[in-house]
Amino acid sequence: MPLNLSFIKLYRTPLLLVLSSIAFYLSFAYSLVRTDYVKLIMLYAALFFLFYKLVQVLKNQVVVLTWLAFIFRALFILATPNLSQDFYRFIWDGRMLLEGFNPYLNTVVSFISIGEFPVVQSQELHQGMGELNASHFTNYPPINQLCFAIAGLFAGKSILGSVMVMRLLIIAADFGTLFFGKKLLERLNLPAHNIFWYILNPFIIIELTSNLHFEGVMIFFLLWSLYLLYSQKWVFAAVVLGCSISVKLIPLMFLPLFFKWFMKKKEISQDAIASSKPIHNNGFLKLIAFYSITLLTTLLMFLPFYSKQFVSNYAKTVGLWFQDFEFNASLYYIARGIGYSFRGYNEIATIGKITPLLVVLFVLAMAFLRKNKTTVQIITSMLLALSFYYFTATTVHPWYVATLLILSVFTNYKFPLVWSFAIILSYLAYMNTNNTENLWIIGLEYAIVYSVFIWEVFLQKKFSNKHIDHLDNN
Repeated sequence: MPLNLSFIKLYRTPLLLVLSSIAFYLSFAYSLVRTDYVKLIMLYAALFFLFYKLVQVLKNQVVVLTWLAFIFRALFILATPNLSQDFYRFIWDGRMLLEGFNPYLNTVVSFISIGEFPVVQSQELHQGMGELNASHFTNYPPINQLCFAIAGLFAGKSILGSVMVMRLLIIAADFGTLFFGKKLLERLNLPAHNIFWYILNPFIIIELTSNLHFEGVMIFFLLWSLYLLYSQKWVFAAVVLGCSISVKLIPLMFLPLFFKWFMKKKEISQDAIASSKPIHNNGFLKLIAFYSITLLTTLLMFLPFYSKQFVSNYAKTVGLWFQDFEFNASLYYIARGIGYSFRGYNEIATIGKITPLLVVLFVLAMAFLRKNKTTVQIITSMLLALSFYYFTATTVHPWYVATLLILSVFTNYKFPLVWSFAIILSYLAYMNTNNTENLWIIGLEYAIVYSVFIWEVFLQKKFSNKHIDHLDNN
């Protein structure tokens, strides 16, 4: 007993933080509905504060933080996602695949409207996902579909059972991210505990483990690929990057950023210079091979689903994110407001054609104007390129920020961490029956994010240089 009391006294602060986190996570998982916005904000704010303190207090206790990451995720194992309905479509797609259907060729409504129920619990799944989701073709790439099929294979007659299987897959991916993230941080001589700003973040636990968004699986493959690239295993890195793209298409935009990494000139020894042997730089050939392997891997993943109708349906669905859907945008909402002022109607069709071009130009500028010769430089360029895309996008769902957050742990930028806190404000759109956004709340979210972004990217270095010059003059 004296030993137990002394242990409690010694670790009372971490114990209090952990127990409070467990209580709040349980409340979040099993007694929260997303329309209860007061409870949502209060729980999330409390969990974020506790997470921040835990990483601060236990940053040198990697094993303890790892166990906490597992325990906090395990609390959600029997919970039904309460902030997203997407998982119903995941289950539908997986069961369709197991029934021999190509999930990319038909909408859910196309079956339900004629009284056909091709999978178990068709009506429950249709009602759960909602009419908007059910009326569109699926947009989830092949490895995503594989995960859905695995859930159907092990729990083909239970919605909760399917949820549990998908949750286990996402948790496994998170721990893969922890493994490779920690190893890469150590190789780069960066603090290993930085990975816990991602792994223990309540935003990640809630959006990925709880709400079943597969960004976590995409991030696992992306980070694994970067680790392999750092280890000079670029062929395997290309294959794994192709797998990442086959979960979510986002990593496609990073491909140009590898240009200078492959084209960098290696230091040549004096002996090599003195020798009569010609010096070859095969970086360009490796770059072409890297791109080819990455794209070939991706195409091979899509090949079993290929048909002309698939290409048409998939292109149409992806286009919705540029010229139809609107949610939690920033610069786009400003452009839309200007369009209303001058034209009197929503110009999303026009704006949605311009913004992808701006993103492509920005990524190419990052590829050719920045150094990008080291792993940290590449990751920093990825972070800035993806940030630009989200800043100009018409739709920014909360879970999109997960990729920014993992990239940021390898840099000095903290604005993604701040965004992972402020993003909860986007859920206030569900506090009314029409699910309409309050632009003042969206404005508050982005005022916070842009303030930190502008400070870190544009002002901090200038301020520091002026401060140093002032000290030197004195």
